[in-house]
Amino acid sequence: MHVEQNPVIAAASSRRPRFAFMLQPEFPMNALIMATEALRIANQNSGQDLFEWTMISDQGEAVRASNGMWVSTHHDLADFPRCDFLVVLEGNLPTQNISAGVRGALRNAYRHGSMIVGIDTGAFAIAAAGLTGDRAPVVHWEAASSYHEHFPDSGTKNQIYSIDRQLAFCAGGVATLDLILDLIGRLRGTVLAREVANALIHTPRNDIHPQRTDDNEAGETKPSLSRRIVALMEGNLDFPLEPKSLARHLGISVRTLERCCLTRFGQTPNQLYLRTRLQAARNLLFYEEREIKDIAVACGFSYPSVFSRAFSAQFGQSPRAFRRAFRETQLTVRPEIMRMSRTYRSDPEVLAEKATR
Repeated sequence: MHVEQNPVIAAASSRRPRFAFMLQPEFPMNALIMATEALRIANQNSGQDLFEWTMISDQGEAVRASNGMWVSTHHDLADFPRCDFLVVLEGNLPTQNISAGVRGALRNAYRHGSMIVGIDTGAFAIAAAGLTGDRAPVVHWEAASSYHEHFPDSGTKNQIYSIDRQLAFCAGGVATLDLILDLIGRLRGTVLAREVANALIHTPRNDIHPQRTDDNEAGETKPSLSRRIVALMEGNLDFPLEPKSLARHLGISVRTLERCCLTRFGQTPNQLYLRTRLQAARNLLFYEEREIKDIAVACGFSYPSVFSRAFSAQFGQSPRAFRRAFRETQLTVRPEIMRMSRTYRSDPEVLAEKATR
């Protein structure tokens, strides 16, 4: 873990640091638990209230996590107390709930010296608030292509977290624990951070650790050819390159390209490219609300019908059915109204009345 300080952390270390967790609809519960449990154990093991934290949301109401659980909050965005770390917990709906209140709260906290921390897809809100500047954030790898679509002038970092001046970013999941352990170490010492890690049966990883295990093959000193092929395809989704162009960019022959694709993936370059584009489309359908035809174009399909056939062949359902399947479980607005609506629709008297019409 890093030991150097920055002004925000140095100032927070002189008092009891306060964390404010901004819960956005469909936020990742695992990240919230990792963060708050680490802080709790730090307090417990030290015998002191070294850290404090609070939960906030746009309107101060309970927020539904991606696993369906609801979490109560203490404050809305208009009246939450000053904090040293404002942690944006965002997940499956990274663009749909960035309200004017969210953007304003982030800017206000930043202006008053808080460190803004984006967890999972929290970087979307931070960038929308105009705070990212020239920094390449860390976002969950599945949402990277969506982030690039929204913020084409910004890159992303393939690592588990980063702390850069007044901003911090984290890929989410267990990486949230690595980030919080780093902050605990900087604020209250590495000995306490190690105690917390041991209590949680976790071996801390440094910030530049890659997000995916298959991005760090044993003994690899530079990216393998197979990795370079996939990266080139992922970087050219909207206008797919022909095998000849792929080979030229990679500095190899077409024959070498074909041999590598068949050896490592069991597919031709065109087949691999198609599956890479379809996986990117799947991620965009999951995180985005854009028209399906726009997602098709973004992933190199000139006609929505061609995209739909290819997607159905790969995933067993149409793009529209895929999106509908998980959107129906994300009841982020007035669940009691949705429940009442469902009850009404299934009421025997209502059904009988409809049958007689």
